Amino acid sequence: MSYWFWNIGAVFCLCVFSAGILIPQILLIAFRKKLFDVPDARKIHKGAVPRLGGIAFMPVIFFSYALAIVSNLLLGYEALPQAALSEDLLLLSVLCALQLLYLVGMADDLIGIKYRAKFVVQIVCAALLIAGGDYFGNLDGILGIYEWPLWIAWPFTAVVIVFLINAINLIDGIDGLASGLSSIACIIYGVAFYSTGDYAFAMLAFATLGVLVPFFYYNVFGNAEKHSKIFMGDTGSLTVGLLLSVLGIKLFSLEPTDTVDIGSPAVLAFSPLIIPCFDVVRVYLHRIRNKKNPFNPDKNHIHHKLLAMGMNQRVAMITIICVSLLLTLMNVAFYSLLHFNLNVIIIVDVFLWMMANIAISQTIRKRNKE
Repeated sequence: MSYWFWNIGAVFCLCVFSAGILIPQILLIAFRKKLFDVPDARKIHKGAVPRLGGIAFMPVIFFSYALAIVSNLLLGYEALPQAALSEDLLLLSVLCALQLLYLVGMADDLIGIKYRAKFVVQIVCAALLIAGGDYFGNLDGILGIYEWPLWIAWPFTAVVIVFLINAINLIDGIDGLASGLSSIACIIYGVAFYSTGDYAFAMLAFATLGVLVPFFYYNVFGNAEKHSKIFMGDTGSLTVGLLLSVLGIKLFSLEPTDTVDIGSPAVLAFSPLIIPCFDVVRVYLHRIRNKKNPFNPDKNHIHHKLLAMGMNQRVAMITIICVSLLLTLMNVAFYSLLHFNLNVIIIVDVFLWMMANIAISQTIRKRNKE
């Protein structure tokens, strides 16, 4: 067990160190080449801020992961290489999909790409992951569905992957929010995989966390006037969204072992992503109800509503992250202590989300009247 602890810890630290070195260099290049995210009526930030922080994510994660495997081979330790080899098809599929989405995200950050083209690439990436074996073969009783045929499982999984990628992309609206929510998810996924002995994916989760930590620092505590603030951009949000979809679907599909009980893997898989997923559904329904294009951006996300209540960015970010963590703990307690099934837990989550949004909207209307 200590062998895996030190390997995963080493990869996490290497990712923190490498991203911490690389992000300032990206900042330097961005300011020299004037590659900024210019403020407009929809955006909250003020001043010129580079949006290329996500360029560091994918190279650092896979460099650190590959270096750990090579180091173990050179030192004569075969457990990590064998663990990676046992998941080689999925890990290679993840690498291919990430490289494709990474290039599209970078192109979008630099020159802009239409959302239709991004959707096509995301569908191709989803197909690659499904071909690698990452799909919902069992819904664990949600809506009464357990095992189902592949001709339904594959398209359903593709829709979920594309949905999750865009959920992380769209929640990235204020400093630290997307990276904070994603970090919570990575910690939960990493601990869950570590507990069940799926060390290859535990390492991937903590490697992702490792690149998010230094980014969070520069994004939240950086100063635009001192050229130390950066956004992750589509390169980062699409990368992280894809990785979380891979980890979440893989965790959802696990069965608790006889020796280690982590409760319901399905609950741990969807709970950390409730807020970005529910927010996307609410925003899309709101746009359709108001006869607007659901894919055109606006200022109706949950973080925009908290800002309209009078919160500043920092308080809104901390509030949403804390609520996400509390929802996850609540769902785990519902399943493990009160023995609620997944359908009841989802209904409770939806009810709480709706009540919270109604209360927030009423507070905003009251504040506007005053």
